[in-house]
Formats: sequence, structure tokens, C-alpha cells
Amino acid sequence: MGNIYRRTFVGAASAAAVIGATKVSRAGKKYDDGASDTEIKLGHTCPYSGPASAYGVNGKAIVAYWDMINDTGGINGRKIKFITLDDGYSPPKTVECIRQLVEQEKVLCTHNTLGTATNTAIHKYMNQKKVPQLYVATGASKWGDPARFPWTMGFQPDYHTEGSIYAKHVLATVTDPRIGVLMQNDDYGKDYWEGFREGLGKEAGRVVKHVTYEINEPTVDSQIIQLKAADANVFFNIATPKFAAQAMRKVADLNWKPVQYVNNVAASVGTVMKPAGFDNVQGIITAAYLMDPTDPNWADHPDMKAFKAWMAKYHPTAHLADLGNVNGYTVSYLMAETLRRCGDELTRVNVMKQATSFQKFRVPMLLPGITVSTSPSDYFPIQAVQLQRFKGQSWELFGDVLDAEST
Repeated sequence: MGNIYRRTFVGAASAAAVIGATKVSRAGKKYDDGASDTEIKLGHTCPYSGPASAYGVNGKAIVAYWDMINDTGGINGRKIKFITLDDGYSPPKTVECIRQLVEQEKVLCTHNTLGTATNTAIHKYMNQKKVPQLYVATGASKWGDPARFPWTMGFQPDYHTEGSIYAKHVLATVTDPRIGVLMQNDDYGKDYWEGFREGLGKEAGRVVKHVTYEINEPTVDSQIIQLKAADANVFFNIATPKFAAQAMRKVADLNWKPVQYVNNVAASVGTVMKPAGFDNVQGIITAAYLMDPTDPNWADHPDMKAFKAWMAKYHPTAHLADLGNVNGYTVSYLMAETLRRCGDELTRVNVMKQATSFQKFRVPMLLPGITVSTSPSDYFPIQAVQLQRFKGQSWELFGDVLDAEST
């Protein structure tokens, strides 16, 4: 496969160039808003309601993670005050919530705010205010632009790369592919679509039908009917959980038998594959970077044992099949380590300095061979995935880990 899509920006703003006002506490300790000798305030937005409410799982898992951290002594003796607000996946509501978190609650930074359109709505504001917008829960490639937006960083593999990988796999494995694409009509969907087209290269004409939907539509049934009518034998499903599940179910209802690819953000067994019906999703392909709790191959892995113990104690009402729990757990582990490395210098500049200093850092529940690396000019923490195929009631990995060097 061609080179993985990773934007590297030379001349990224250095910490020295973006230093804001710093409060000085006792000797050797430095604090900005949201930090003190006893507490660190973090802000978060997530759709606990609305059309993307399936992602509320992520937010609840993050709450449970900080409960564990606080029970075990906090970060360098400081308790985490994690303030999470429901934005309903609505960009204007996100702006309102973030202003509350930054201007009233005075959080040190935000952590894993969810959604491409919603994070886009606060992107400039966070950078103007010089408040770290860390490890956002979206794989849009725009989060890796430190030269223009030095206070915003992603977490997961970017959508452009993932889309390109699917396209290359289609070309390598499907004879005479005729591709149908369903796309959520926003920046998130377009990022996947552009990566997919780039991966197809001179074979872009293989796409016989490309249809879109709006997040407030009730169903995508009519779009799936159009794709089948176009005689596509490959279906790329670029959708959030509710619509991804609807689409897969409709494909089965129509007795349409394309090779199916679903984007990673809608690959949860609990919130997507099970609602679509296990009989309807056999053989579907996606890209993974996290261990799936439903995969029996990980049952005896130390990471999985620790994860399940955490779930049992701090998040007992959640379902192991919801991959959002793993997302919340892993991204919070990285956030905790970032804060831990700040020591007693809990300033926004130092938070970003630590966030841009990871080298092949191992985060529990990432797939073997996948680590976190960042630098002042590289704001893509995770840039490797492995393909997997749905079999029975869980995902089954295949092939090699695909990263910047090996793809």
C-alpha cells in the first residue's frame, strides 16, 4: 500500500511562542486556570442525547476512568475534576458548552471532545484562548496542523488514512470492483471520502454511485436502495453508529451481497453490529487499533484482564461489547500520563509540551505493535491500524499492522 497519509508541518509554533499568562504558586509550582495544589479541572463535551447519542458511551467511560484515578490518589496528589456536558452533537451547543467550561469553570484544558463538526466549531476559539484541546474524539486530519492550530491534537488514526487503506484493499482483493459509497454529509464524511478517492488513485472511476445523508434524517434506506440499483459490488459505509447499523440491515433486507467496509468509528459490536443483526454483518471489514473485548483471543492478555477489572469496579452497568468503553479508557490513560509528566508545572504550555513528547509510548488496550508517538511538528498520536473482518459475534484481525513505514 502507498505511504500512509500523515501531515507533517514544519515550523510548528513552539511552546515559547505561545506562552500565556501563568500563575505562580509555592516555590517550584506553576499553575494556570484549572490547576492548584489539590485539583486539576478538565472539560469535555459529548452527545449524551440526539442522533449520535450512541457515543455517550465514550463519555461515561471517561467519567469512570477519572473515578478510578481519584480513588487511587489522583495525579501527583491532585484530584481530577472532570466536567462533561451534553452537546447533542450540535455545533452551536458545543460552542455554548465550551464557553461555559473555559470562561466559567476555567478548566485547564479539554479532553476528548467528540465529533468532527462539533470540534470544528470550537477549533479557532480554543486556539485563540490558548487552551489545550487535547486528544479529540474524531479522526479528521485537520487536528494535525500545529503550525496553525498549536493547541489542538487528535488521538485516533486519521480518517483520510483509513479511507485510503480501504480503497487499496478493495483494489487488491476485489475483481472488477464497482463501488457504492454512503457518506455522512459533513467534514467527517468528506475526510473519509477524500482519503478513499486518493487510495483509488487512477481507479477513482470504479465508484459507480456516491450518496450522502444528513445527521437529522430518520433513515438511510433510500440511499441504500440507490446504491444497490447502481449494481455496486462493493459498499463503503461512512456513517456514525445509528446510520451504519441501519445501512447494514437494509443491505441484508434487499438481499444485496456487496463486499462491505464500515468505518472504524461505527465498528462497535454493542452499538452497531448487534443492532444491525449478527446474521446481517458477517464478513464486513473495518480497520482497528484497539483490542475488542468481544474477541476471545485477548481474554488472557494482561491489558484485557485489567480493563475488565476496571469495568467491573467502576463501570459495572456498561456492556463489554461497547467499544466506546475501550476508547474512553485508552484516551484517558494517555491524558493521565500527560498530566503526570507535567509534575508541579500545570500550565497550558507545559501540558502541550508533554503532549508533544511521546515516543513509541505503549497505551494499554492498543493492538500489539501500535504505540503513541508525537512531536512539536507531529500531532497524530496513533498512525497505525490493522484490518479485521466480522465473524460470528466478534471481529477477527487479519494481515499486518499498517503504519507509515509498512503501508
